[in-house]
Amino acid sequence: MNLNKGIGNMLEFERKTLAFIEKHGLITYGDKVCAAVSGGPDSMALLHFLVKRRNKFQIELAATHVDHMLRGKESKADLEYVRSYCEKNNIPFFSASIDIKQKMEQDRAGMQETARKYRYLFLADVMKQIQANKLAVGQHADDQMETILMRLTRGSSGKARAGIQAMRPFSPGMLIRPLLGVTKEQIEEYCIFYQLEPRRDPSNNHPDYTRNRFRLDVLPVLKRENEKAHEHFQRFSEEVLQDEKFLEELAKREMETVLKKDKREILVNIPAFLKVPLPLQRRGIHLILSYLYKKKIGLITTRHLSSIDRLLKGDHPSATLQLPLGLHIIRSYEKCRFTFDKKELPLEYHYHLHAGDKVYIPSQFTIQLDKVSGQRTQEKDDFVILDPASIQLPLMVRTRVPGDRMRLKGMNGSKKIKDIFIDEKVPLAKRDSWPIVSDAAGRILWVPGVKKSCYDLSPQMNESYYICIAKSLGGSKVHEK
Repeated sequence: MNLNKGIGNMLEFERKTLAFIEKHGLITYGDKVCAAVSGGPDSMALLHFLVKRRNKFQIELAATHVDHMLRGKESKADLEYVRSYCEKNNIPFFSASIDIKQKMEQDRAGMQETARKYRYLFLADVMKQIQANKLAVGQHADDQMETILMRLTRGSSGKARAGIQAMRPFSPGMLIRPLLGVTKEQIEEYCIFYQLEPRRDPSNNHPDYTRNRFRLDVLPVLKRENEKAHEHFQRFSEEVLQDEKFLEELAKREMETVLKKDKREILVNIPAFLKVPLPLQRRGIHLILSYLYKKKIGLITTRHLSSIDRLLKGDHPSATLQLPLGLHIIRSYEKCRFTFDKKELPLEYHYHLHAGDKVYIPSQFTIQLDKVSGQRTQEKDDFVILDPASIQLPLMVRTRVPGDRMRLKGMNGSKKIKDIFIDEKVPLAKRDSWPIVSDAAGRILWVPGVKKSCYDLSPQMNESYYICIAKSLGGSKVHEK
């Protein structure tokens, strides 16, 4: 619809807001719009603007207000101011008083984060109650500049750099921001012209808050350089969102071939991932993190992304990272696992093994020791032949300990068990529970399924010897090289 007819006598605020609404399709005939109104200049200008045009737009209009109970009588007066305005203009009004300080203690969160959380929960409830399909909020062009600058300074990337979207899904409908095309100065001019006398929150000028420092110190400099800077920031926002949408679609198609996912984790094939073009790799990581973090993706910064990039491209075949909220990223050779599931503690064990004994290693092997004479048919399972004169019973079947070394069959000297695991590509998650077989003197004789020691012999006719056999459970065997 063309909302710009007959705008010759309008203020700049009105002309630009109408143009912005039409450009982005924020309001259509028949919408039921719920306006979030704090009582300040921004939200009062928005509400007044919509009241003047509710017949022209053919919309139903309601207003909401949340008293955060942070400023005592002043907070209560804000609520009554908005209520009074709505009564005078025949606007359905919904309000709530929420003790944010109490909620902060309950949630162990900051004031702004807590206030936003409970404010939007209430707004969502009101929208459902009155069956509204649009929630209008009063964020404006200066807010957009502040948000983009803050996110770039913090190190945000991808869509987060775009700042505030003109429209996004919310509750049963859409959240819209009709004032992103106008500045704070134009909003103040509108309030003066229509004698709105909005309420003022003194905390908006307090330098303790990051946003206020950008508002008070940085934006004036940019506006002196270019009075239309806010328009360039908005164009930047829209172009970033368009570019990201296109590249994300390409990344989604590429990622389908390189990863597997379920509700709480994603497994990445590293060689396949590294063949994807670099811009799509970056967005692929964003897609993975967005899937796992849901609405908490804002916690991820470029520092986290750089760490993930180094983990995937580094020379070390095994490595781990921990990201906010307990996300574990675990690389093991050609696979990388992103998961919120807590890493299971390795199962430590220490068994004695005499001739005729068998032990069970959970989810991996059964290991048994027999004493036999003469040659016998070669075992299908992994095994080691031991000279009774060269070892001391009982054998020990245990998990590894720091400093473990083994003298390898066919080699001089000894080698760390840690390095053997790396060379033989034993998965990182299995190393701490993999069985190590030693004798009573502490000599490591064998790492089942991985490597044999110099104590392994070829059986001789008419001689007695020990044979230790490992039978794999569930495909745990790693073939010797």
